[in-house]
Parts: sequence; structure tokens; C-alpha cells
Amino acid sequence: MSGWTLALKRPLALRLDLRGVLPGLDDPAATLAGYGNTLVPLAEFFTASRRDDDALVLEGDLAKADRIGWQMAGGTLIVDGNAGDCAGGAMRGGTLRIGGSARDLAGCEMSGGLLEIGGNVGDFAAGTLPGSMDGMRGGTLIVRGRAGARFGDRMRRGCALLFGDAGDFLGSRMVAGTIALAGRCGAHAGFGMRRGSLVFAGAAPADSPTFVPAVADAPVFWQLLARDLARHGGAFAELPRRAIRRRLGDLAAGGKGELITLA
Repeated sequence: MSGWTLALKRPLALRLDLRGVLPGLDDPAATLAGYGNTLVPLAEFFTASRRDDDALVLEGDLAKADRIGWQMAGGTLIVDGNAGDCAGGAMRGGTLRIGGSARDLAGCEMSGGLLEIGGNVGDFAAGTLPGSMDGMRGGTLIVRGRAGARFGDRMRRGCALLFGDAGDFLGSRMVAGTIALAGRCGAHAGFGMRRGSLVFAGAAPADSPTFVPAVADAPVFWQLLARDLARHGGAFAELPRRAIRRRLGDLAAGGKGELITLA
């Protein structure tokens, strides 16, 4: 089955809920989407054309379109522009590429697949939905720009890479997984962290009194982790050749996580 391109006809006046608009649909333009308090066929907003591959492409500024790729389990979905809230939320597989920026909760509670965002993300990316306990649970999130507050909040598994700067509370309440940062972070990295790894390929965060120097080295673990991160390039490419400094915590939360900075 060939893929589709959906090109936005006009700017959205209200928020549009695109859950259910996923790769593999026979006719995505006929799918109903929530618009305000009504359900409207996507043909009201998009023109549709066939592609030669299996990807579904959404063209236009979709900053008011929420839940793009929601619960996506396979295939390829490409957004040629910005995206709204919860982009890639609860993803289980497949590839979602967003050329522009995404708003809050990008990759929230995702458990698999690849979500790549070319611009910035808002607050709580790779985090948890309001009222829930688990953040990102698997897969890979790549953000080429910067992130708002609480990137990776309550993260449990997976790998999140941020090429730009992070806001306050990077990796807050983190349970497991890996977050790698190329830019600068805010004031409270690792706040309430239980386990997992925060890797700082750029500027190191200020020392926190609730994190203590690690007594033992972990050279094998570091080489495996560094090589995996290095394949993404940029500031991460040199990690396998760099010595590191590890600090363990957050001891204020009984945690055994680690902050890894370059020596």
C-alpha cells in the first residue's frame, strides 16, 4: 500500500486532535478528528495525495494539532512543520519525524519506536501525563533543539537525547533509562532521581550536595553507553574517547542514579 501526503488547506482556528491518524490508513482524509467539541473529517482541513512509499506525511504548521502519532505501533509518520501537544505520546513502535518544533508532553509515556524532533520541545517531554506515575518507558527520543522544564520527568526506560539546552529539573524523579544532553541544563538536574543516567556531553551542571562522587569506576558500562550515544553524532560523537566523572544520587530521595560529566 502506498503512503499519503496530507497538506493543510488553511490555518487551524481551534485545536485539532489527530489521534488515530496513523500510517497504513486506507484513506486518512476520511478519518474523523476532534475539532473543538465536534468530530470533523480530515478532508475539511487537508488535501490528500498518494505517495510512492509507505509513509504518511502531514504538511503545514500543525502547532494546534495534538496527539500526532498517538499510540503509534509501526510504520513511518512525517510532519513537515510544527506539532502540538503530546506528539508521539504513548508510541509503541515505528518512526515519527517532526521537522519543526513540538509543544508540551512530546514523547510522553512512549514505550518504543523512534521519535525525532528537528526543533524545540516544550515542558515534560519524555515525561508523564497529568495524573500518571510513569514517564517514557522505552524507545528513542531525539530532540535537535532545546527543551522546556522537566524533560524526562519520571522516565523509566529508553534513551532521550537533547542537542540543545534543557530547562530546570532535567531528569526529575527519574526511575531508570538514559538522558544525554549536549547543551546546558537548568538549576536542578536530577532532582528526586532514583536510578538511571544523566550524561552531560557539554557543560557540566553545578554540583549538588545530594549527589556524591562515585567510589568505583565503571569503564565497561561507560564504553557501551558512550558508543551507543556516539552514533547520533554532534557533541556525542567524541564520548567514547573521553574520561568521565560520576556522581551518585539523588540521596535526598534514596536514589542510586548517576550524573556523568566529562573529566
